Amino acid sequence: MGWRGLLGFEYGIIQAPLGPDISGPQLVAAVANAGALGLLRAPDWESPDYLRELIKQTRTLTDKPFGIGLVLAFPHEENLKVILDEKVAVLQTYWGDCTTELVAKAHSAGVKIVPQVGSFESAKQAIDAGADGIILQGREAGGHVIGQDNLISLVPRVVDLVGDRDIPVIAAGGIVDGRGYVAALALGAQGVCLGTRFLATEESNAHPIYKRKLVELNETEYTDVFGRARWPDAPHRVLQTPFFKDWRSLPAHESEANQPVIGHSTIHGVVKFQFSFISLVEASCRLLCYNLFI
Repeated sequence: MGWRGLLGFEYGIIQAPLGPDISGPQLVAAVANAGALGLLRAPDWESPDYLRELIKQTRTLTDKPFGIGLVLAFPHEENLKVILDEKVAVLQTYWGDCTTELVAKAHSAGVKIVPQVGSFESAKQAIDAGADGIILQGREAGGHVIGQDNLISLVPRVVDLVGDRDIPVIAAGGIVDGRGYVAALALGAQGVCLGTRFLATEESNAHPIYKRKLVELNETEYTDVFGRARWPDAPHRVLQTPFFKDWRSLPAHESEANQPVIGHSTIHGVVKFQFSFISLVEASCRLLCYNLFI
């Protein structure tokens, strides 16, 4: 079902780079082996040796091409060098400008670059820079939501902007089944990017309790409570768990930075964060009130 041939892959489906370490080699390889595009998630700090090992591990599990998601808001130059040196098929960027210089670097290494954006203006900037595809994230999405436009209004505008240029438009945000896929195609998209739909899979690195809660719970809320200090102005869509309901009214001037430290989180094999009650979700990405839709 749906459009085939997206960026050279058999199916028009992209598995989003689930952060910070949920989409590992097992999940990405399984997606690639099924004919879709799987995306690893690069660490949010410079870790070139570790990232190179992630790529090598994935290649032991699949002979199909795959990609890596890179958040431009965090240190990434050394990680970028590894991605290009290893000639990973697709570089997906997020939360930062897809510049002409960045596109040129990717293309010189034979790597396709596909930014994820949340507005018409950002899409135009990426298209003008020479991006190979555009992932449009609607406000319905989970994780760190970059824009305020709904998918149903954003996709047709960007499709019209692209016109007859060979730049696939990929819809993301609240798409979890065949009906969502068909709706995205009807809006003019040529493929879909799914995140949380892959979280509860066997290959996902998400915690088993997290997976179960994603299946059990339905109500979500758009909030900036989590990660205000580490990643300001980057709101989330979260599950309405009792944990979240206890903290949803946190005053705007408070954040995880002024809360008591209660533990540490290991991410990408590194004990990286100290966290308080309200930064548990941001730090580990595995607690029960995180994303429902990506």
